[in-house]
Amino acid sequence: MMQRLYRRLALNRFVVLGRVGMDLYADPPGTEIGAATRFFSAIGGSAGNIAVALARQGSQAALLTRVSDDAVGRYCRAELARYGVETAHVGTAGGSARTSLAVTETRAVGCQTVLYRNDAADFALRPEDADAVDFAPVAALVVTGTALAAEPSRTATLRALDRARAAGAVCVLDLDWRAYSWASPEQAAAVCLATAQACDLVVGNDEEFDLLAPGAGRALAQSLAQDAPRLVIYKRGAEGSVTFTPDFSFQTGIYPVRALKPMGAGDGFMGGLLAGLAQGRTLERAVLRGAATAAMIVAGVGCAPASPDRAALDDFMTLHAPGRTADAHRPA
Repeated sequence: MMQRLYRRLALNRFVVLGRVGMDLYADPPGTEIGAATRFFSAIGGSAGNIAVALARQGSQAALLTRVSDDAVGRYCRAELARYGVETAHVGTAGGSARTSLAVTETRAVGCQTVLYRNDAADFALRPEDADAVDFAPVAALVVTGTALAAEPSRTATLRALDRARAAGAVCVLDLDWRAYSWASPEQAAAVCLATAQACDLVVGNDEEFDLLAPGAGRALAQSLAQDAPRLVIYKRGAEGSVTFTPDFSFQTGIYPVRALKPMGAGDGFMGGLLAGLAQGRTLERAVLRGAATAAMIVAGVGCAPASPDRAALDDFMTLHAPGRTADAHRPA
């Protein structure tokens, strides 16, 4: 399984499916929204952040989504291009659809975010948008769970996964559960579990896996890896992560930093992990690169602006050590 994964990921070309939005950070850092007289703009949204992280670390990354036909949508498209993300498959949603807007703070404790996500443009993604992507040269399709929360985006996402799989691309799911996007937790659990079972790599945190299997999230993560040739990464916040494969598991610590904000860690983790695998690094080393990317992003202002390039990430990992990790559990 790992040999097939490495062979395909060596193509180093990714398509990321999901939302991109505009973030407005109260400025300077530490300012509360209610006291702010100015704001710092940046793109946000899980898929957009993952695509930026990949591009910053030397991978080709394209975003598959829709944005609104207005200044905010045009801002997101322009910023993606500035970061080196391909925008050929960033379509336009007409009518009353709007690109998400988040007004937030750069504060590690008590951080407030006000999210405007009515009639979300990314949920207007259609199956024909997926059909327009040529997956033959693509290393992996990365889908974020929020894209499964509503139609027609859900059908478009599943279509994209089917087409990517048929072309031999690696299928990756970031569970990315946002309760406000779903009709119910039960619906989210059913849809996301079925999608996870159809993917080669699944990444989520303890809360997200517990959504899929209440009270047994870690056991589910392990069983997903053992039931099929699949990689599963079970993130545990400050306690690091556990990586499960069909043959062994290992624990990885986090890189301790002085966090400026709580957002963006998971997106950076995914980008650093996949870029590391595409560069041919060992699974253990790729997970560490994901953890280091996450640390650098939470320690900086904004998510995309704080995303490191490969040289900055290498320097950070040379100067910093992750927390202690447990011994790997490998077959004798």
